[in-house]
Amino acid sequence: MSDFAPALLDPTLAIPPGLSDARGGPADRRFAVYRNNVVVSLTDAMATGFPVILKLVGDEFFRAMAGVFVRAHPPDSPVLARYGAAFPGFLETFEPVAQLPYLADVARLELAMRAAYHAADAAPVAPDALAHPRLMEARLRLAPATRVVASPYPIHAIWRANTEADAPPAQGGAETVLVTRPDWDPWPRPIAPAAARLILALLADLPFAAALEAAGDDIDLAATLTLLLDTKSIIAIEVPE
Repeated sequence: MSDFAPALLDPTLAIPPGLSDARGGPADRRFAVYRNNVVVSLTDAMATGFPVILKLVGDEFFRAMAGVFVRAHPPDSPVLARYGAAFPGFLETFEPVAQLPYLADVARLELAMRAAYHAADAAPVAPDALAHPRLMEARLRLAPATRVVASPYPIHAIWRANTEADAPPAQGGAETVLVTRPDWDPWPRPIAPAAARLILALLADLPFAAALEAAGDDIDLAATLTLLLDTKSIIAIEVPE
């Protein structure tokens, strides 16, 4: 039955041999219904996981596009909440949306927010923990929900314009977005490139001094650390023995 799964997603393939209906006859019709239900279910999962992309291109186009995607990228996990990781790359090469080059990065932002939503809980440090005398030697551990998405397009403005009723129209240029989950829901917020460099260095397990060097001289350190504290993103300060 190794040909069963491919046949589910490719209507050009024949019904797998050995399948029969309740009367022992050919199961072509039942398999066709099952095949359609699988594609519809995966398309629905994509619509749930990428609501901004859905709104940007419209329901009819999105479902047609998702149908192409799910046939090319079947799930590799039974957990549908994780499905769609390959979607940004797919959007970068899908010719019908070539005139919407920002879609891939908007999809990356939506993936980051979904990952943050499902990330493990973690208790934040107290604000005065940053007063540690050996802070420069320490590694600042960030919450599992922490993500950074950088784009040459205004992805946060696009996301806001399509999720918030009173948001202004999307405009501007490159944006880097920090995704955190201070409480129950993920929270995206645009940040300066230097702040992003610091956060990415911390996520890469660099000591604070090295992360600060990677951030560059233009970082607003006080504002960045305040943001990480306010979003409950720092969960441990580990000082070497």
